[in-house]
Amino acid sequence: MAKIRLGMVGGGIGSFIGPMHQLGAQLSERFELVAGAFSSDPERARAAGANYGVAPDRCYAGHAEMIAAEAARPDGIQVLAIATPNHLHLPAALAAIEAGLHVMSDKPATATLAEAEQLRDALAAGTSLYALTFTYSGFPIIREARARIAAGMIGAVRKVVVTFNQGWLANALEQAGNPRAAWRMDPSRSGVGGCISDIGTHAFHLAEYVTGDTVSEIVADVRTHVPGRALDDDANILMRFAGGASGVLASSQVAVGERLGFTLQVFGEKGALHWHAEAPETLRFVAADGAVSLLSPISPGLLVREPLPPGFGGSILAGFAVQYRDFAKAIDGDTALIGTVLPGIEDGVRTMRFVETAVRASADRAGWTALA
Repeated sequence: MAKIRLGMVGGGIGSFIGPMHQLGAQLSERFELVAGAFSSDPERARAAGANYGVAPDRCYAGHAEMIAAEAARPDGIQVLAIATPNHLHLPAALAAIEAGLHVMSDKPATATLAEAEQLRDALAAGTSLYALTFTYSGFPIIREARARIAAGMIGAVRKVVVTFNQGWLANALEQAGNPRAAWRMDPSRSGVGGCISDIGTHAFHLAEYVTGDTVSEIVADVRTHVPGRALDDDANILMRFAGGASGVLASSQVAVGERLGFTLQVFGEKGALHWHAEAPETLRFVAADGAVSLLSPISPGLLVREPLPPGFGGSILAGFAVQYRDFAKAIDGDTALIGTVLPGIEDGVRTMRFVETAVRASADRAGWTALA
């Protein structure tokens, strides 16, 4: 089967997320990275391209140049991967849609809710497929948790607790010139949210994805602890789900000592599910009688099977690989995957609505606020 030709915008020297996209696409066995606008600096662009194995003449200074040049080639790109800071997501995606390219974007969809809604309108008017790498929803064991809840194996969901805590921004790294910290704490590049947009959206999306339910109301406490910051570095949210469940979401980037404190607990009428990103291949299933099962992607009796190379089932690359594989299937014709098991633009709009509602409600001390 011919590989789908992928171009990337962003992901230059020093990027973390760019290599994740490239390696995940490669592990999916369906894509090949053949072009990129890795940097506006020609030398850095070529250096990044060399790392990715991209020919020098297919390393461009920007997404517009790449899209135009690739359109003139018989072997031009078919999909654009977006691995830039948030403020560049919309222009790159719009240019791709105008050119008829499919889009695989890093999360969040855009820097603002208005931009996400603009992107949704553009997709509706065009022919491009669009997906978002809310990567953890590609983990095989997370999909097993989702399937078990959908099958009624824990009964009606009563409570959801999701946390995503990191400590890497406990000090003002952005003021010391750290580029990864600088754009995340810059409203002109990150958008209205800091921590809540960067990792809080992962937690929010996972809570809705696994339960199959939507959050209808929130109480938000979004705060900044490090002096001099323009954006939040800590967020705590109470949630009410449309189906009646209660929820708690806590995300922080000033939790000293935490590296990947991402956890999910779902409690139902007759069972519970527990997952922790530091043991990402393990799902703890607790039955009403107290019996505990520890499940992995190779356990017998699973409802979901996501074949992956041995040893990859719990790495972040697993999520990227599974989602790129899903996207290839959608390109092949199974478009129903997008917006169901594979996050799409509606997930992008919804998570940006969550961010902006939480930031505004916290500032206004608004109490329970509808998440329309």
